[in-house]
Amino acid sequence: MTLADLVAVELLLAAFAGGAFGAAVGALPSFSLAGLVVVVGELYAMGVRSLGGAVPVDVTGSVAFGAVLGPHVAFGGGAAAVAYASRRGYLDSAGDAHDAKDVTRGLGSRPDVLAVGGAFGVVGYWVATLAGSLSVPVDPVALGVVVSALVHRVVLGYSVVGAPAGRLFDMSSFERGRGETTVETDGGDGTAARSVDPWLPYQYRWGGVAALGAVVGVLSAYTAYLTGSAFLAFGITVSVLFLLCAGVDEIPVTHHMALPASTVVVALAGVSGGAPAPGVVAEAVPLGVALALGGVFGVLGGLLGEVAQRVFYAHAETHLDPPAASIVVTSGVIGLLAIAGVLPAAAWVPTP
Repeated sequence: MTLADLVAVELLLAAFAGGAFGAAVGALPSFSLAGLVVVVGELYAMGVRSLGGAVPVDVTGSVAFGAVLGPHVAFGGGAAAVAYASRRGYLDSAGDAHDAKDVTRGLGSRPDVLAVGGAFGVVGYWVATLAGSLSVPVDPVALGVVVSALVHRVVLGYSVVGAPAGRLFDMSSFERGRGETTVETDGGDGTAARSVDPWLPYQYRWGGVAALGAVVGVLSAYTAYLTGSAFLAFGITVSVLFLLCAGVDEIPVTHHMALPASTVVVALAGVSGGAPAPGVVAEAVPLGVALALGGVFGVLGGLLGEVAQRVFYAHAETHLDPPAASIVVTSGVIGLLAIAGVLPAAAWVPTP
């Protein structure tokens, strides 16, 4: 993408449609679809590369991370749309104080809801395209998700953070299990009674998050070692979120652990770009080193996600995606390590 793409009418129309689609089917269902397309796209690219051919269509980049299902477009549009629908009183959740966070639900065909989703699909597209064009050394898609969420909070009149600085890490009212609320100053917008609402009530304790990060990081690094793909493990972990949408209990969310773990291994092998390179990583990186690095970056991704959920999600009223915020930071770490020469490549992370 180039700076000219920011104003290309055809691409803006596609981004608008992608955001509206995310609103219609729901932010998380659209993201789960993106995960499935990533798996298909990576397997297709690996097959072509293994036969010595050039990949004619980048399914992962163009569809799963593009205007069709890209999280910055479809997920961001869906998250904004459910916040808008809650503000308008369209949701049938009996006044649930946190229905504006319910990214698992589809929103159907209300024209105004679709329009909001479409508008924020364009916002996410603009952010990601600008970041990529300027070679900002972070994941442009994750950055688009985060900035879009912050913008929808401001535009729709929600608190940006939801709690004063001294309360951001406080989970005590939730942990007491009494359903009580705590009165928190929302940083200058007034005072409101809000309950502490962890992103995943079964996945917020530091030790458990770190353990899960280590497991997912090692498995993701091993996947990258075998396949040369920085995205296959990410796609698998995102695909699992269909079960979360279906209401299966205690499904962990781990793609922010998988992506940096895979990426750092591929980057260490000197592979630039997102296309999988079967055999290249295994030839360049010892398996033990790959697994150790994957474990470290998996833990880092998990802990950063927990920091993000406590700061930007638990006390707030709408969904700002903790994994996306985590990926912004971990991709930035990988990008900076490449710029400093510690890693021979930044894999798919844009660098100057």
